[in-house]
Amino acid sequence: MDNPKHIIVIGAGFAGLSAASVLAQAGHKVTILEKNDQPGGRARIWQKDGFTFDMGPSWYWMPDVFENYFALFGKKVSEYYQLERLDPAYRIYYDEADKMDIPADREKLDELFEEMEPGSSAALEQFLIQAKYKYEVAMCDYVFRPSHSITEFIDIKLIRQSLRIQMLSSMRRHVRKFFSHPKLIKLLEFPVLFLGATPQNTPAMYSLMNYADLVLGTWYPMGGMHQIVKAMVSTATELGVDIKLNTAVTKINVDKGSATTIDTNNGRYTADFVIAGADYRHVDQTLLEKQYRNYDEKHWDSRTLSPSSLLYYIGVNKKVKGILHHSLFFDEDLEQHAHHIYTDPQWPDKPLFYVSCTSVTDPSVAPEGCENLFFLMPIAPGLEDNEETREKYFELMLTRFEKITGQSIRNNIVVKRSYALNDFTADYNSFKGNAYGLANTLSQTAFFKPAMRAKKVKNMLYTGQLTVPGPGVPPAIISGQVAAKEAMKILDKKR
Repeated sequence: MDNPKHIIVIGAGFAGLSAASVLAQAGHKVTILEKNDQPGGRARIWQKDGFTFDMGPSWYWMPDVFENYFALFGKKVSEYYQLERLDPAYRIYYDEADKMDIPADREKLDELFEEMEPGSSAALEQFLIQAKYKYEVAMCDYVFRPSHSITEFIDIKLIRQSLRIQMLSSMRRHVRKFFSHPKLIKLLEFPVLFLGATPQNTPAMYSLMNYADLVLGTWYPMGGMHQIVKAMVSTATELGVDIKLNTAVTKINVDKGSATTIDTNNGRYTADFVIAGADYRHVDQTLLEKQYRNYDEKHWDSRTLSPSSLLYYIGVNKKVKGILHHSLFFDEDLEQHAHHIYTDPQWPDKPLFYVSCTSVTDPSVAPEGCENLFFLMPIAPGLEDNEETREKYFELMLTRFEKITGQSIRNNIVVKRSYALNDFTADYNSFKGNAYGLANTLSQTAFFKPAMRAKKVKNMLYTGQLTVPGPGVPPAIISGQVAAKEAMKILDKKR
C-alpha cells in the first residue's frame, strides 16, 4: 500500500480482532489496545489447579461463519483447532423424571417430534425450510450491511425478502403456528434467549437460529472456546497487528472533528483512524467529550438490554455420571423468569439455568477423574450484586442440579469462582453489567441499533455486540469485518 494508515482498534474481543486482521491484510498498520491481560474479550479463560474454564461463550453455532472468516486470509478452521459435533447436541431437563435429548441426526429429530406431537415432523420440515431461507438471506445479505440508514434496505428485492423472513411477526406467534406441544415450543423458543429478548418481543426472522441449532448443529472446539481467540490472534499477529495488553484507553482526543490521539494508562498513541470495539456506551459516554458523542445518557437508559448472567466456574474431584456437555434446566416457568429480567427487573424467584460440562467431551480441561462445570443463570442487568446473593443462587442451582441429575457434587467441589454484574462492569466496562449487548427486539434491529458510524468524529467507527449485526460470537466476528470494510471506504475517499 502506498500510503498505509495507523489504525487503532480499541478492544481485543472477537469484533476487534476481526476488524484488525481485515485492515492489516489491506496493508494498514494496526494496533489493538486491550485493557485486560489476555485477548478475547468475554471469551477469556481462567485456569486453576489443572482446570481450564471458558469464562464466557460456550456454544459453537454457525460453523460457516468461522470458516468464511478464516478463508478471508487463506486459512481453514482445521489449521487451528479440531471441531467435534456434539450428539446429542444438548439436553433439556423438565424435572428429574423428564428429560429430552436433542439429536444431531435429522431422522432421530423427526422421531422425537412425532413422539411428542403426532404429525409434527412434517410441520418441522416446513418450519426449517423457512428457517433455512431466513438464515441464508440474513447471513449472505442483512448482516453484512452497515445499517447507516433505512435507505440501505429500500429495494424491492429486500422488501420482498423482509416479508418472507417475517421481520414484523414475533417468534412466539410463528412457532405456535406450527406446533402446540409445550415442550416442542420451549425447544424452538430456547435459541432466541441468546438474542437477549423474550420470544414475544423477538422478530420471527430469528427462527434462523433454529436452523443454526437443529440443522447446522452444535459443535465444540477441542481445548475450549478460547481456541477461536488463539486462532484469531495468530492470524492477526501473522498479518502484523500489534496487540497491546494491559492497556486501558482513558480518552479519545478529537481535533477539528477527527480523532487524533488515544490516551491510555500506558501512554498516548497517535491514530489516523479509530475502530471502537470496547463497550459502545462506555466509549460514547466516557472516552469522548460530550460534543462528540452519538447519544445522550437518556438514550442509553431507554435501551432494552440483553440479560446479564450469574456464572459459576466449578471443578469437582469426581466424574459426574450421565451429564451431557450442554444441559438446560427448564424445570421452572420461563415466562416468570423472563418477567423478572425484562418487565419487573429483580433477582428471580424460580430461575431457569444452564450447565456446561466441557470435560465430558474434552479431557484436557480438567485433571484426570475430575469434571469441569460451568453454571449460568440469566439475570436482569443493573441489579445489586453481592457475594451473599450470588451464594444464595448458587445453592439454589446446586440443589436443583443434584436433585434432577441424581448426582451429589457439593462435597466434591475443589475449585469455585463466581462472576456476575460487577465483574462484567469492571472487566469490560459493560453497561449495567449486561452480558450480551442489546436485546434483538424489532425496535433494536438493523438501522435501529446504535450506529456503527461516529456521527461527529469523521475517522471513527464502532464495532461489536452493541452495534450491527448484534450479540453473539458469529455476529461479533461479522461486525468486525463490516467495520473494517467501512473504514477502508472512508480512508479511500481521503486519498
